[in-house]
Amino acid sequence: MPRILAIDHGTVRIGLALSDETEIVASPFKTIDANHEPERTLARIVQEKRIGKIVVGMPYRMSGEKGSAAERVEKFALSLGKELQHSVPIEFVDERLSSVEAEASMSRAGITGKKERNEIVDQLAAVVILQEYLNQQRGPEGFLLPDASYELQWTDEPKRRRK
Repeated sequence: MPRILAIDHGTVRIGLALSDETEIVASPFKTIDANHEPERTLARIVQEKRIGKIVVGMPYRMSGEKGSAAERVEKFALSLGKELQHSVPIEFVDERLSSVEAEASMSRAGITGKKERNEIVDQLAAVVILQEYLNQQRGPEGFLLPDASYELQWTDEPKRRRK
């Protein structure tokens, strides 16, 4: 079964995430340079990873309107479609707050170094975009990401044993 590739497009870096073959779980894949022929790099990835669909995060404004960033992403997606000869469908997904969720996730994981954060924030934003998309495709019973109020057990401080 083909996989789904998610793209978090930025002006400097592009974060990528991949679904598993059952289209249930999103995983970080890599970050590529936005300024050195990203369409060509993505076309190669599409072939190597047997991608059947691409979802691109659309940076709507909080009001729901499209701004200059959304226009830049649409232009990029059009260029990517041409590079792929329109062989793989490309869909847009609302990415509002995906970077905020990615930053919060890194904070919970204790990732504080700027270099370390810059290396993975775009991938994590792509994971958020893709997992939201996968959850929507599966319906309410298919949601795999807990909401923000849910505390993950492995992020709590370790329990102390009594002596």
